[in-house]
Amino acid sequence: MADYLIKAMTNDGAFRMLAVDASQLVREAQQHHDTWPAATAALGRTLIGTLLLSSAVLKDPEKLTVRLVGDGPVGAIIADGNANGTVKGYLASPHVELPLNPLGKIDVRRAVGTKGLLSVTKDLAMKQPFTGQVPITSGEIAEDFTYYLAKSEQIPSSMGLSVFVNQDKTVQVAGGFLIQALPSATSAQITELEQRLQQLPRVSDLLRQGQTPEQLLQQIFGLEQFKVLEKMPVAFKCDCSKERFRKALATLATSDLNKMITEDHGAEAVCKFCGQHYQFTEAELQALVAQK
Repeated sequence: MADYLIKAMTNDGAFRMLAVDASQLVREAQQHHDTWPAATAALGRTLIGTLLLSSAVLKDPEKLTVRLVGDGPVGAIIADGNANGTVKGYLASPHVELPLNPLGKIDVRRAVGTKGLLSVTKDLAMKQPFTGQVPITSGEIAEDFTYYLAKSEQIPSSMGLSVFVNQDKTVQVAGGFLIQALPSATSAQITELEQRLQQLPRVSDLLRQGQTPEQLLQQIFGLEQFKVLEKMPVAFKCDCSKERFRKALATLATSDLNKMITEDHGAEAVCKFCGQHYQFTEAELQALVAQK
């Protein structure tokens, strides 16, 4: 089944929700970056969290960038999202594999670390991007996104993120949800929701059972308690191109370009987000020098 995300609202108008099956999306990220299990889970959760956040708060053509920089071995994790259901990302150290945590699960907290910052930079098609920043609170990533939404966006929220990695390092399932309280939500409704979420199985367990994003929300709110407002496909998609890298090379000093020509007889650019390689010949570099 193709990946997709749904946006929904409870019938009483107290909560809005997003839920997503992003299994193929995270598989592609794992393949692009050759991540090992702990890194796969950390990158996958960050990508899903970025996808949910951007789908909730952005309008086309707005974009946002999430930077999760902890003191764990995976290093910095960067993800870009937009309002159209696509996301891309990478992390500093893809080859990280750790012992399982005491619960027998991938130790994402140790991989990410518990000291550092989560920052979200929004490009709202205005002159200056806006950046909100909070300290990492758990390293489990979902809790860190939830804390960001409460502190920086001032929206009471709950996010769940899950990636199940097979023993052969491939991704079986991945997905998540985001629930946000609307102004009409009462304290009693919020408390009841918190109690339900505490009893909710892991998202990956539900997806492994074949449940859909709609069924995931039914687990939380019950049958016929909400209406789906939108359903959209989602994907790992990089918008890099040789032309974009050509423009970047054109900003280099003439001396640097000449050094590439005389010493390297060309240049190679590699996209951090997807690993795509772009080759530039001596003639192409000489053309950039001639334009200066």
